Amino acid sequence: MINENLSRTIQWADEKFHLFADRLKDPLAYGNGHAFHFSAKDNLCSTEFQTRAGSKILEGYRPPFDATAIARLRQAGGLLVGKTAMDEFGFGSFGTNSASVIPRNPFDTSRSCGGSSSGAAATASVLKDHLALGVSTGGSISCPASFCGVIGFTPTYGRVSRWGLIDFGSSLDKIGLLSSSSDLVRKYFPIIAGPDPLDPTSQAQPPLDMGGDIKVVAIPEESLTNLSDEVRSSFEEALTILEDMGMEIRHISMPSLRFALPAYYFLSTAEASTNLARYCGMRIGVLNDNINQSFNDFFSQTRSQEFGDEAKRRILLGTFSRMVGFRDQYYLKALQVRQRIIHEYEKEFRSADAVLTPTMPFVAPRFEEIAHMSPLQLYQADALTVPPNLAGLPHLSLPCGYPGGLPVGMQIAAPHWMEGRLLELADRWGKTFQYRRPEMKA
Repeated sequence: MINENLSRTIQWADEKFHLFADRLKDPLAYGNGHAFHFSAKDNLCSTEFQTRAGSKILEGYRPPFDATAIARLRQAGGLLVGKTAMDEFGFGSFGTNSASVIPRNPFDTSRSCGGSSSGAAATASVLKDHLALGVSTGGSISCPASFCGVIGFTPTYGRVSRWGLIDFGSSLDKIGLLSSSSDLVRKYFPIIAGPDPLDPTSQAQPPLDMGGDIKVVAIPEESLTNLSDEVRSSFEEALTILEDMGMEIRHISMPSLRFALPAYYFLSTAEASTNLARYCGMRIGVLNDNINQSFNDFFSQTRSQEFGDEAKRRILLGTFSRMVGFRDQYYLKALQVRQRIIHEYEKEFRSADAVLTPTMPFVAPRFEEIAHMSPLQLYQADALTVPPNLAGLPHLSLPCGYPGGLPVGMQIAAPHWMEGRLLELADRWGKTFQYRRPEMKA
């Protein structure tokens, strides 16, 4: 319910942790008859807020419509309290590539919330009984969920309509949910799921089945390398708890997983460079009034001034991978790798109900540590979250440890369209493992 205490908490939390790119100044002005409150990532269109996707190039853009996921939650009685901060167009794993605000981790404000759904995870961690809409391309729900100690649920590609989403990679983007409560995720996921005539990619799917169980879990040995000591120990303790819950743990090998990261970055940047071509200072994006130029100069001026460094880097990489002479070598090869990874997952699902890995290889890093990382090191942080995203599989990040008071997550991937298995596990895990929330000191 919306009350005065919640309104004050939202204001205080936003000022302390920098959660929102835009928000309601007074939620009480919208009445207290709403069934629940929710937020949406800044790349999901909504009528009463700016939608900038974390970029200066969309400054001032106010959509005339709601994204389908937002519209369905409103119809279910929800109040949209704000648009959460994010990396520009979803380009990042630490929330530091935003042109608006950079969220602070509620467990330690010197550390990152993860990305690119950074504000969504932090908001879900801070606000009680809150539901946050996030978007994942290569791990943008699981990563911040792990760093902020919340549940991060990413459905099968196509299960939730992408209508109203500002695209990063059209064949990879998936709208999902983050919350500190598995009950909220389970209750409202069916609301946003299902076919949408406005999005053809949401049509080809079987009906949603909220049932299912996970009895056998496969763990790829490739996912257990390059882990920090904190993550390794927390993950091993989680395996012991899962075995006590009656699950069978199998250790397997999935050799193709080591190719997932390069394949993902070739495919995602190729799609991103195509999707971002529309932001040229003419019809979409910040308008360029200097019209006495050649087309190239006109477009380049706006894009050079308004895109951030990471957006420019990905546009260049994506354009390169699609160029004549390189398309077969990089883009088409990456598509073949993607299919190989899908087949490898399908092979393991014949004998296991789910594939389990740590979510991130380390706990939330400090901002000063991120500043000294190279672009390659930044990209390598996605090594565990990219494979199920590349395959379009439903997956779930659950808190599984708090070494030194910082959250660690484990990620469970299920076969396509088997979201019910994951939500059942989330319920069982929440009754067995004690979640912690950050201390809220005004």
